[in-house]
Amino acid sequence: MISSRNEWSPLKKIVVGSATDANWPVMDPVFAREGEKTTWKESPVPRGPAPQRIIEETNEDLDSLVTALMSLGVEVARPDLLNFQAHDGMYNYCPRDRLLVYGSTVIDPAMMYPCRDMELQCYHDIIADANVISMPRNQGMILDAANVCRLGDKMLFLESSSGNRKAYDWLREQFPDVEIELCNFYSGVHIDSTIVPLREGLVMLNASRVTFDNVPQVFEGWHKIWVTDVVAQDFYKYPYASKWIGMNMLVVDPHTVICDRKQTELIKTLESYRFEVIPLELRHSRTLGGGFHCVTLDLHRES
Repeated sequence: MISSRNEWSPLKKIVVGSATDANWPVMDPVFAREGEKTTWKESPVPRGPAPQRIIEETNEDLDSLVTALMSLGVEVARPDLLNFQAHDGMYNYCPRDRLLVYGSTVIDPAMMYPCRDMELQCYHDIIADANVISMPRNQGMILDAANVCRLGDKMLFLESSSGNRKAYDWLREQFPDVEIELCNFYSGVHIDSTIVPLREGLVMLNASRVTFDNVPQVFEGWHKIWVTDVVAQDFYKYPYASKWIGMNMLVVDPHTVICDRKQTELIKTLESYRFEVIPLELRHSRTLGGGFHCVTLDLHRES
């Protein structure tokens, strides 16, 4: 069963990604230009297979996440494996990027990196019974699913290099009864290290990107937790994610959150709002570009 409309209702079933055969594409024409737009100039954008040590340690961390979720009664699915290194693809590490679930509908978006289309086959069995709508390719639309934040009867769409206006217009056509608010905070990509809805009426905001002047209208009347800094994690050679990946967390239910264990101040803040915080780690979240929200994709949340 697939049914999920927000980021906080009690979690029943989820996908957890995999780092097996993770790869930095060589032939993808968009990824090839990553070095032109990155603000990081101290080392080159990686190319080719990710180091095996990083893959193995990441899979250990993902297995620990699976164990924690199952102990909370959550059913966990894993994507099928694919040799991304042999096919010059990327990885299954971030299922949140690849598919957008809203209600019982699954959107297959036209992603920023065309090579990531191949990841869809790894989710074939998981979404076999869903209503899948594929965004047209080669029509100027660009959307990574992680550009969208689901808020029940509303959504937020982050306009950025991984989500453009044409994709926003198309998404509105698919969900004519849903209010989808367009926002634009920074020159990066996804929304889930900038805005973290914790439960209805409570949202965590990245204060380096969101200000009093550009807070989305949907959060009028919500209590806002402003995060001014996080603990910057280490990375291998090149930081594919900024330090703000430390703010990327998974809400299991309105009172339970899985958070990076190094974010001690964030954890204290969450506990002050009476959350049970489960501290885990993703040792290579900056290297591979994904925190606990990124490496998961909720399929069923209790409505």
